[in-house]
Amino acid sequence: MTVEDTTRVGAAAGAAGVGGSRAVGVLGTVGPVTVWLLTRTVTMLCVLRIIVTPGSDVTPDVSVTYQGWYDVLRAGTFPQSDVTWQYPPAAAFAILSPALLPFLGYATAFFTLCLLCDALVFGLLLRTGLRPGRSTRGAWVWVAGVAVLGPTVYARYDVMVTAVAVCALLVGLRRPQLLGALAGFGALLKVWPVLLLIGTPRGRATRLSWSAAVATALALLAMVSAVLPGALDFLTAQRDRGTEVESLGALVFHVARHLGWDGAVMFSYGSVEFRGPYVPLVSALALVLSVTAFGWLLVWRLKAATFTASTLCDAAFTAVLLFTVTSRVISPQYMVWLVGLAAVCLLLRSSPMTLPAVLVVAASAVTVLEFPLLFSHVTASDWLGVTLLVVRNGLLVAATLTACGRLWRATVPGPRTRQEAADTAGSGDGAQEDESRLLGS
Repeated sequence: MTVEDTTRVGAAAGAAGVGGSRAVGVLGTVGPVTVWLLTRTVTMLCVLRIIVTPGSDVTPDVSVTYQGWYDVLRAGTFPQSDVTWQYPPAAAFAILSPALLPFLGYATAFFTLCLLCDALVFGLLLRTGLRPGRSTRGAWVWVAGVAVLGPTVYARYDVMVTAVAVCALLVGLRRPQLLGALAGFGALLKVWPVLLLIGTPRGRATRLSWSAAVATALALLAMVSAVLPGALDFLTAQRDRGTEVESLGALVFHVARHLGWDGAVMFSYGSVEFRGPYVPLVSALALVLSVTAFGWLLVWRLKAATFTASTLCDAAFTAVLLFTVTSRVISPQYMVWLVGLAAVCLLLRSSPMTLPAVLVVAASAVTVLEFPLLFSHVTASDWLGVTLLVVRNGLLVAATLTACGRLWRATVPGPRTRQEAADTAGSGDGAQEDESRLLGS
């Protein structure tokens, strides 16, 4: 065989390889895109009330509550006299966002913007997942998780916050300052995105990201406070809340109602809560659990020695799981946060969060049953409502404990491996840098 023949064979093999990669890319795209289009069409038809689903109507939060806040905000102040306003100041941007689509009614514009945020997250996850060394599992988690949560996703602004968080994590490994800026902005949208910073690698990345988060949050807070009075009222707005009926602690009162407990279920602070004897005690215990969760994260942060490309996402997912499960409120829309973070984790084949992510998607499927489909059974504390809550919250507890264990084992060396971790830290940094380029490029 001549040199020319060898060249032709090599060129043909290269072309076949490129063609095969393109074919795999097309096949990997068609499935998720098709399912996303079908499920999101159904979701939009539901929130527009073209398809009427059984159970509670989730749309009044937008058409009544959000639109009412929209009018107040446009008048130049936060809804200071409304106890249901419990959000950081940047939430005003989400409530005012339908003004970007003035040719639509408020509710329709809001649902459309939620759909666009959903599409943005899906597009970023799919694009990243198709790169070499990555996986489309993340895109599938997002497609499935949001689909099973149903119309609640578009009837709250949490999908907008989740879009900010996903963008932050995807750029965070290469651009720590942008990670910090987005986390700071997200924290002023709904507080929890500040947890995205818990897993930043020590050293320069942490200094840049954390300082950017503080600077962004302070600058934005100063700007909003100068325009709208009452920007910090959210800090004390939830002080007198009870225990929300879907939370982990609420299971105590669901059972207690069958044993003669004389408390009540009432709508308060924008959600359905238990009020009565021992509710303040259970709420206080929930706060203790949250403080304990923070303590565990602090200990993990101090002991963690191995920071890989997946640690940033894994730690953020674990932290949000911890604070969701220990909260005295577990609203259905909180699941959107967890689905988004789980999806980012599963983009990386090295992430140990596969099982927790699956448990979160399963919990999302149960969530749509307890709200909105069968919420009357939950508020009645009957056997069906209590069973749904036990299963959903049990799945979340299992996901949390599993995530904590896997994050610890992946990052904290045992006594025998501490010296090995120190010896290989240099080479690990190089590997992390290579993986960071793949994820963030």
